Amino acid sequence: MTGRVRPPSPERSAEVRRRFAEEARSERPDLATLCLLLGAEADGALDEAGLDAAQVELDRLAGELPFRPGSPRAWAVALRELLGGRYGFHGVAADYQRLESSLLHEVLVRRRGLPILLSVVWLEVARRAGAPVYGVALPGHFVVGLGAEFGPAEERVLVDPFDGGRVLAGDDAETLVAGATGAGVRPSMLEPAAPLEVVARVLNNIRAWAAGRPEESAVGLWAIDLALLLPAHAARLRYERALLLVRRGEFAAGAGELEAYAEVVGAVDGEVAEEVRGEARAARAMLN
Repeated sequence: MTGRVRPPSPERSAEVRRRFAEEARSERPDLATLCLLLGAEADGALDEAGLDAAQVELDRLAGELPFRPGSPRAWAVALRELLGGRYGFHGVAADYQRLESSLLHEVLVRRRGLPILLSVVWLEVARRAGAPVYGVALPGHFVVGLGAEFGPAEERVLVDPFDGGRVLAGDDAETLVAGATGAGVRPSMLEPAAPLEVVARVLNNIRAWAAGRPEESAVGLWAIDLALLLPAHAARLRYERALLLVRRGEFAAGAGELEAYAEVVGAVDGEVAEEVRGEARAARAMLN
C-alpha cells in the first residue's frame, strides 16, 4: 500500500494527531473515529470527505440489519449473514502482509483485513444497530462477543469476523488461542476490550509490520507517535522510538531521546540507565 499512497502533509498530520489525542482523552472514546484518524495518518488521500464517507458506510450497513433480531445468537447470525455473507467481509493469511489490512477505511472498501479490523467493523455496525456487543482480545486473534458484557457466560456468544462471522462453539476459542500461543484460554482473556485497548493493539500490529520492513521505518515511527498519544502507554515506547530514529540515521534526535529515557529509567534502575546512556553516546559518535 505504501507504494501507492502518500503520507499526509506536516500540517494535516499535526491536525490528525491533535484530533486523535483529543478523542483518546475524551470521556467516551469513539473506536471508529480513532481507527479512521489512524488511517488518515497513514494515508494522505484520506481527507475529511473520506472520513465522513467511512462513517456513513458503517451507518448504512447497520441500517441493513434486521430490527432487534433477539437473542445474542440471533444477533450473531444476522451479522454473519449481512457482513460475512452478503458483503463478503473476511480475512485470509495474505492479509497479514498488507498494511491496509490494519486501516479501517481500506477494510471497508476491500472487505478484507486482520481479525482486529474486521472485528471493528462488526463492533461498529452492531453497536449502531443497538446490539449488546463488545470486543474480545484473545491472544493472537481478536474476536467479537455478543450479549451482556458481564452477564452469564452461557448467554454470551463469540464470533470470528476473520472467518466471515463464524459463531464459535465448544472448544473453538481454545483452539484459536492454542494456535496462536500454545496455551489455553484463561477467563481474563474473555473480558471486554475497551476502545483504547483495541486501538493500542492495532498500533502494535502496525509497528510489528513495519519492524520487519526497514524501508517502512516511517510507518513504524508514526505508529509509535500515535501510541504515545494514548493516555496509557508503556514508557519503553520512548526507548523504541529513540532506537528507530537512530536506525533511520537521525542520530542527534535519537541520542537526545535515549538520554531523556535514561533520565526516566534511572529513577528505578541505574544500571539500565547507564546502558542507555552508552547507546546515546554511540549514536552521537555516528555524527563524526
